[in-house]
Amino acid sequence: MRFTLVFALTAALAGAQTRTIIRAGTVLDGRGGVLRNQQIVVEDGRIVLVGPAHDRADYDLGSRTVMPGWIDTHIHLNWHMDGEHKSIASGSKPEEMALYTEADAWMTLQGGFTTVQSVGAAIDSEVRDHVNQGVLPGPRILTSLRQITNRSGDPEALRKVVRQTKDEGADVIKLFATTGLGAGGDQSMTDEQIQAVCSEAKAVGLRSVVHAIGDAGARAAVLAGCTSIEHGTFLKDETLELMAQRGTFFDPNLLVLHNYLDKRSAFTFTEAQLATIEKGIAPTVDVLQRARAHKVKIAFGTDAVAGAHGRNAEEFIYRVKEGHEKPMDALISATSVSAESLGMADRIGAIAPGLDADLVATDGNPAEDITAMLRVVFVMKGGKVYRNNR
Repeated sequence: MRFTLVFALTAALAGAQTRTIIRAGTVLDGRGGVLRNQQIVVEDGRIVLVGPAHDRADYDLGSRTVMPGWIDTHIHLNWHMDGEHKSIASGSKPEEMALYTEADAWMTLQGGFTTVQSVGAAIDSEVRDHVNQGVLPGPRILTSLRQITNRSGDPEALRKVVRQTKDEGADVIKLFATTGLGAGGDQSMTDEQIQAVCSEAKAVGLRSVVHAIGDAGARAAVLAGCTSIEHGTFLKDETLELMAQRGTFFDPNLLVLHNYLDKRSAFTFTEAQLATIEKGIAPTVDVLQRARAHKVKIAFGTDAVAGAHGRNAEEFIYRVKEGHEKPMDALISATSVSAESLGMADRIGAIAPGLDADLVATDGNPAEDITAMLRVVFVMKGGKVYRNNR
């Protein structure tokens, strides 16, 4: 009898809902809405109510600004600094790479980013899975596991690589349609190769994100139905208009360029390469402004590599102060638009009933002062608090 009673009580407790009430002085809902003096009610990791504050709060953020957890759609979690402050992207023992990857993930979460897309290395999956299991703390991680290039094979071989990548547990396909900025950004994969990768990705239910610096490779990727263009430094207006018409997402990145320049001694760039990187800032700003004018759907990515993890929010500053974006547009880019680009708008990217309780609070209102994005005081992911120094 006693055993039955204890079992019944244990089962009841296990099934009980956990309820958390957060009071927010200002709410930026991720879709352009602004609310004042609200309470956000969370049960079992999801938002169940957003409304005027009247209950006693478990977390009183009445003097703070609360937003959806930020999303970075383009990072490289495994890149890290070694003991001599040099950039490392590969070559270490798997267990060491996993530790560095987890450390980068933790810094990113502490910086307010509750979801990231790492594009990508195989070690990402180990950290992703341990985070999903609750064994390690970190942001929600999506990964491509590998990067597909013109050297990955002919169209038929590329289709096989896409299927293999899917079978190995990838969340997205990453391909290089062009060379890098330092090499000029010319198209490197043929139209047929790009078509094979993106069409096969769609066939197996995966998105495809495309490294494309120059216009030719980007346009070929848009015509092939790829999901997102990354970087897009030299896109022409005609290609931007095509992207707007087809709903192709655009992910320009500024932090990565500044990070390379700020921490030049950590990388192996020549002076000529560093000069090219510095010259890449102006066209990135220009294409960002032109993409806005064409009403392209602009996601939020930093291309964070070694030295940039945990600094992801600096991308907001560059977008507003260099790119002349409106602060609210930059925030929407990093929340609801990025969630849509990941195919996760039904789970994250906004503060609304039914969505995951991913929340970040800042000291100051970034809609009025974008530097507030650097003053994170509270982070919740899936209803669990990971930072609270309010």
